[in-house]
Amino acid sequence: MQQIIGNITVLEAAPILNLGLLIDGLLIGAIFALAAYGLALVWGVMNVKNLAQGDFIMTGGYITWFLGNHGLHPLLGLPVACVVLWCIGWLLYRVVVSKVITRDLFTSLLATFGIAIVIQQGLNLAFGPDTQSAQADLPTWELAGGMITIPATRAIGFVFAALLAVAVIVFMKRSRMGQAIRATAQDARAARVLGIDTEKVYSFTFCLNAAICGAAGALVAVVWNVQPFMGTTYSIRLFVVVTAAGFGNLPGVIAAGFGMGVFEQFGGFILGAQYQQALIVMLLLIVLAVRQLQNLHLRQAVQ
Repeated sequence: MQQIIGNITVLEAAPILNLGLLIDGLLIGAIFALAAYGLALVWGVMNVKNLAQGDFIMTGGYITWFLGNHGLHPLLGLPVACVVLWCIGWLLYRVVVSKVITRDLFTSLLATFGIAIVIQQGLNLAFGPDTQSAQADLPTWELAGGMITIPATRAIGFVFAALLAVAVIVFMKRSRMGQAIRATAQDARAARVLGIDTEKVYSFTFCLNAAICGAAGALVAVVWNVQPFMGTTYSIRLFVVVTAAGFGNLPGVIAAGFGMGVFEQFGGFILGAQYQQALIVMLLLIVLAVRQLQNLHLRQAVQ
């Protein structure tokens, strides 16, 4: 408790540290927002809660790290990770996900949880259990006399995440497939009546989500590190973001992603890095409890 009070006192005594934590949180939150948008797509269009979302991210990170060890700059590994994850997403959709779209929620959760376990064990067998990080060899900028440090990798990761998010948003609004995805999300039966191939839409959506995770994983490998069993923590983060914002609320998902990044930075500084994962689980429980109360009040108002 004394350590917590001491850390809060430090933030009060040196306001510039708050600015540094805020900047770090926003730079990190951009990656969360990107990956959460992919989860929101699958959830909203297919009604599938993908428990393997974080493991897709880890796979993209390991692809980037592996390519970096073989002479390709990690940032150039990002498009490769997107393509490979798109292919993996297509395979998993054909073999597993397409069979559970029309099933109940519990079945889809079990299916994607099984996918997560297979990916985790596959990464562990292929690359070992050690933590790995892609070395981009980029500088770290210092501001305010060294009180604020901004790694170039985080700044570049923020730019890449923003560009990818804008590209996906423009695609969803302007392209025929994007319009078909939005129509299917609103009413799949009506979309089929209008001649939209919903099976093709489902397949494309799942593959697009996997590619987004590949890009996010590439950025994670450069900004932080990857480990075969870290995917679960990322899945929890993204579920918090999407549940808090609502899967049909794109601005809310983006804002919640940034909020998650800032929350982690301040929470980790105040409580200590060892409690950062516990904070994420606690936040998920709080969000679920609040959502349940909101639903209860809504039902009572309708009655």
